Amino acid sequence: MNSKVLILIIGCFIVHIIGYGQYFSGVIKGKDGVVNGSDSDVQIASMYSVENLKNHLSILASDSLEGRETGQKGLQLAGDFISKYLSKLGLQPIPQTNSYLQPIAFTYSKWVDTDLYINGKRFKLMWDYLAFPEQNENAPLIKTDVVTFLGYGISDRNYNDYKKVKVKDKVIIINEGEPIAEDGRSFITKDTSLSSWSSDITKKLKVAKENGVKLVLIITKDFKKLTEENRKKFLSPFLQLGNLKDKPLETANYAYISSDIAKEIFGAQEAKILKARKKIAKGKPANVILPNNFIMNMSKEVKTMEGNNVMGFIEGKSKKDEIIIVSAHYDHLGKKGDEIFNGADDNGSGTVTLMELARLFQTAVNRAERPERSIAFVWVAGEEKGLLGSKYYVNNPVFPLDKTMVNVNIDMVGRIDDAHLTDTSYIYVIGSDRLSKELDKVVRYTNYKVGLTLDYKYNSEEDPNKYYYRSDHYNFAERGIPSVFFFSGVHQDYHMPGDDVEKIHFNLMRQRGELFFYTIWNLANQPNSITRDDKM
Repeated sequence: MNSKVLILIIGCFIVHIIGYGQYFSGVIKGKDGVVNGSDSDVQIASMYSVENLKNHLSILASDSLEGRETGQKGLQLAGDFISKYLSKLGLQPIPQTNSYLQPIAFTYSKWVDTDLYINGKRFKLMWDYLAFPEQNENAPLIKTDVVTFLGYGISDRNYNDYKKVKVKDKVIIINEGEPIAEDGRSFITKDTSLSSWSSDITKKLKVAKENGVKLVLIITKDFKKLTEENRKKFLSPFLQLGNLKDKPLETANYAYISSDIAKEIFGAQEAKILKARKKIAKGKPANVILPNNFIMNMSKEVKTMEGNNVMGFIEGKSKKDEIIIVSAHYDHLGKKGDEIFNGADDNGSGTVTLMELARLFQTAVNRAERPERSIAFVWVAGEEKGLLGSKYYVNNPVFPLDKTMVNVNIDMVGRIDDAHLTDTSYIYVIGSDRLSKELDKVVRYTNYKVGLTLDYKYNSEEDPNKYYYRSDHYNFAERGIPSVFFFSGVHQDYHMPGDDVEKIHFNLMRQRGELFFYTIWNLANQPNSITRDDKM
């Protein structure tokens, strides 16, 4: 064997081992690989344009698009802008259509008027109670002179709060959870494990509906925490997938209430409540009739609206039935009063990165360098409303999910977080090893051409932020599709009006974009499909 060839083989093997061997460390620093300027991928990656990123983002994150809120005019304009760009590039539209748009129906719900009065005292939404418009029927006036304390609101063969109690058209107040004996045993499960009555509130609400209950008030153990966890839902109208305007709910109207409301309802009957609770603690249901002047209005507005995912398609050459989905959400938070949340980083940065990646791969096609596998570039709507656009896609896939090899998801890649002020050439890698160790190896090995620091901090299953569950890749991962989420971290302008174009690091975006390009290129052209480990 020629000595030069042997040296080359040994060198490649060493790079391979180094790239794969650092698998278990939390931060991986890339190294400048030896690249051949004549390689097709290197030539095409060199065309990555910072100017394109700036030009696109200056439009998509401008005030004229009013924050790109799903279901609103600004997001429609953004979708039209992306679609026209894909057409100009020459990407294929959605197969069997002449359109780059995948229509989605949304149902929009918001409170028009909701207040609670007990014995003349006013209590306010989010301050004293929580009621979600999408989970309650429109009820302009709920009025009663008695509220019934009904223990835990459970109807089970081992324990039944509804037995011999008339609750039709009544307002009831219940506790979370289920009755537990002094020795820690549940009266329902007969052991120390809890039943679904504790974990699934809809089970109690369905029983209440079946028994004709007008309204369920739920005493929650930590009202402040529950409010903080759900505050975002009340900042703008709530969206759900599908046309649900005329679909009746299977559950009774309900609200979580603070301890102040519970005390006001109990009033002078508190001694009877304590006595009932002692009885319940022995596994014997008990109820208390509580005289009250109770008035609540739950008036809501419900509309249906149209939105779109946007998709451009590049058909593969030899393995065209195997699909790579590259995704980014293009929606943001819209307007709040006079303030516009432009979302330049979240996720204008991912949106324009995807546009540039689509251009590069179409350039490859134009140069007769068509990838072996097919690539679908998908801009999804409704991420800020609960990953709705990607959820719609996996429920209504354009391409069979069992033929979808991988999802590469790009969400917020234009800024620097506080942890990397001195090491700005980084990217967080999330989820790449959850379903396929091989996918993670591809990312790490690819990075030797780029030289970024790969930070796996947020990939930990103990990550308190739970970012793995908070972007669109998760809907693909839930369906068993190996997925990687690229992310540059949060900053002081996250979900704030200050997330503007002027604060984006475009040269850093290009470096990150090169990693995404090479990763997708390698996945699209490697001989075999990546293996799945079948583990979430």
